[in-house]
Amino acid sequence: MPMVTQEQTAQGTRSRWRPLAWVVPLIVIGAVVIVLVVRWLVSLTPIADFMRTYPGVSELPSWAPVGFPLWLSILHFLAGAFLLFIVLSGWSVRRTRRGGARPREFWIRDNDRLVRTRNPPVRITLTSWWHLTVDSLWVVTGIVFVVLLFATGQWVRIVPTRWDVIPNAISAGLQYVSMNWPSADGWINYNALQLLTYFVTVFVAAPLAVLTGIRLAPGFSVQWRRFDKVFPLPVARTIHFSVMIWFVAFTVVHISLVLLTGALRNLNHMYALRDDQSWLGLIVFVASLIVIAVAWALLRPPRLDAVAELTGSVKRR
Repeated sequence: MPMVTQEQTAQGTRSRWRPLAWVVPLIVIGAVVIVLVVRWLVSLTPIADFMRTYPGVSELPSWAPVGFPLWLSILHFLAGAFLLFIVLSGWSVRRTRRGGARPREFWIRDNDRLVRTRNPPVRITLTSWWHLTVDSLWVVTGIVFVVLLFATGQWVRIVPTRWDVIPNAISAGLQYVSMNWPSADGWINYNALQLLTYFVTVFVAAPLAVLTGIRLAPGFSVQWRRFDKVFPLPVARTIHFSVMIWFVAFTVVHISLVLLTGALRNLNHMYALRDDQSWLGLIVFVASLIVIAVAWALLRPPRLDAVAELTGSVKRR
């Protein structure tokens, strides 16, 4: 088998990045053109009249809650932290599978502990175990979130209750693209495009991630062979990956808009539970990032191995 030199490796790396030399400028030019075209469109009388009729915000019922409760702030942090580890571990699993690399560490559940099954446990890679573990924590967080959402009336902020949410979402989209961003107050009510995006993320993307994740889970994918024709593994894998892209894109856009549309006030809403321009929300936000960074640094082998051994056995190749 021929040896691969460092020079060949460097050339391969450069060839992979070379398309960015024209892709990035093309994207920038395309974005500028789109902004200019939309700014021209919104200056037309019919479009301007439409946006005056539908300013981008759908009114909430009179009983809708104002502000954010403490439980929502805590669950928001937990969901974001778990999502980061889900994406990182999921990408590692995908890269290993597609690259044909041989994993070095495996985990197998101890069948004499709390969870016992008739069939013998399935051996999985340590990365897959970590992915499934944070998946489970994320799902539990999501269930608690949805229950409290409907128990406290907060659901009305992210579930459409009026048909005018659709034209208002179109209006809000035009405002975003034309760089004349909507001025809705998130402490009281999201703009219609935000509302629909949150609705899709919580009630469509998240269930799809869970459903396809269960279908792909080691053990289940073997036991559920009868579903191969109805719900093939390649289809589940494609949907699962697409949902991951949605969550990554949603997170990037979400954080960008939070920081670009009044960072102090927006961060205070979620992290300080107040509607003002103080620095408290930013301080709590930075502290939360430090906590996540520390967890990221600590939850690596061999510490991750020790955590995995609390629920099973870790074997090394």
